[in-house]
Amino acid sequence: MKNILKYTYLLLVISVSFSSCDTDAEYVTYEGPNYIMFSDTLYQLPVQNDEEYFQLPVVATRACDYDRVLAVEIVDSVSNAHEGRHYSLLTNNVVIPAGQLVGNVNVRGYHSNIEVGDSLGFSLRLISKEDTQWNLYGIETKVFLQKACKLDINAFAGYCSVVSTFLQNYTNYSNRLTYAEIDPEEENTIIIKDYFYNGYDVKIKLTTNDILNPLIKFKEQEFGPTDEAFGTKYGEDGIINLYQPTMYVSYYSSCETFIWQYMSLYVPSMSGMNVIGTFVNAVEWISDDEAKKMYNEGAYTGKSAALKLGK
Repeated sequence: MKNILKYTYLLLVISVSFSSCDTDAEYVTYEGPNYIMFSDTLYQLPVQNDEEYFQLPVVATRACDYDRVLAVEIVDSVSNAHEGRHYSLLTNNVVIPAGQLVGNVNVRGYHSNIEVGDSLGFSLRLISKEDTQWNLYGIETKVFLQKACKLDINAFAGYCSVVSTFLQNYTNYSNRLTYAEIDPEEENTIIIKDYFYNGYDVKIKLTTNDILNPLIKFKEQEFGPTDEAFGTKYGEDGIINLYQPTMYVSYYSSCETFIWQYMSLYVPSMSGMNVIGTFVNAVEWISDDEAKKMYNEGAYTGKSAALKLGK
């Protein structure tokens, strides 16, 4: 990704004033060509609804004493998103106001017409004079649309089904029915009760600082007893701990209400080779009716979930 804004900002820092496009200025520190381009060659838009407009900056290297109006066209040959269905432009023009260096193309996506996992994009091209085009960066940009959903932490409370490579390797079950509660003390944090073993809950935080990268974080904490997991006690305490491995990305989806979690397990009180391994868990939140069906069919169930379903 080539970010052109940094070059524009650099010009702003080293310049006291910019020359007019048509008249001489008394103080000039930049006398290079008057280039106009998109601020970036690639944009990724998190579409959360059908109303929000995103601004795609178009930048110039010199300010003018009049408004500059440029047409913007869609390059259909390299686009698989359809205008009017997946997105729309507010106008097909962009205006860089007099005395300024930036104008914006306004784009909105249609959340209801984009599916999770869709790979949709379109290209835009500026219609500009040849002498304002910088061959190094060109006059086109690519825009990708990604369906995104704002986090509702309440959606991550309730019954959930856990599928894990740990269960596949060390138990006779393919998944486990558990129950999650919202942590009353830590924001956007859930507590999955009896996650893999009864009496051992796990805290997981759902981050919200980057909607395009909804990551989860969790601290090292107790996972379960070694004798129940392996049939014998290992280490002084006989307890397995889990921690978050740095080499894998663990994330969640607000649109589909699930967590994809990598966890590493080891026995902290055991000397020597105390690492068990790294495993991946898929945690999906399900309805009360789905949980009752799993329970009645004899699903491997955590104590907290069983008590709630047994009432």
